[in-house]
Amino acid sequence: MRALIRILATLIGVAVAVAGVLTIIEVLWAWWRPASAPLWVPWPGWLDQASTTTWQDTGTRVTAALVALAGLVLVLLAASARRHHLALHDPAPDVTVTTSSRSLARVVGHRVRAETGVRSASVTATRGHVTVRAVPAPVDGDETLQPRLLAVVRDLVDDLPLREKPRVTVTVVSSRERREHQPEPSRSRPATPGLRPGS
Repeated sequence: MRALIRILATLIGVAVAVAGVLTIIEVLWAWWRPASAPLWVPWPGWLDQASTTTWQDTGTRVTAALVALAGLVLVLLAASARRHHLALHDPAPDVTVTTSSRSLARVVGHRVRAETGVRSASVTATRGHVTVRAVPAPVDGDETLQPRLLAVVRDLVDDLPLREKPRVTVTVVSSRERREHQPEPSRSRPATPGLRPGS
């Protein structure tokens, strides 16, 4: 979501900059050669149309509604893209300490991957929930891995100075199940002997 906000901000900034440059060019051109104005932007026609438009016209109301809707969408996008901080216990009066969901997920992931029998793991963390998806080692086959990881993550979360303790969910996915959910890699034709790709 934050990437979408950056893209929208860039596009809006470029549009405003282009509009400003065109306005400066049209003003200078009208000042230099008034008889041949406009140069690119047909602003005289827009000015004549605006002089005959009233607030009661349907086009005016539709335009105002669309602008208001676009502004509301931008506000909602900006609100949903804010950083989600996790509050920690204050170490002293008038001192507020917070951490990010990404930092919590990094701590939990590092602890889970250090456990015996874990090949890899992915962790997502929010203020109210920590989700762990672990892949066991191929030679392990320990059926107690899921409850063991669940206990480890719960103890880790309880030891952290979080004001609100999130719920913990641990899922152990076998390597076979992971391969079944992954798309098959595209098969490329072997390169001709004696030729290198890109030559």
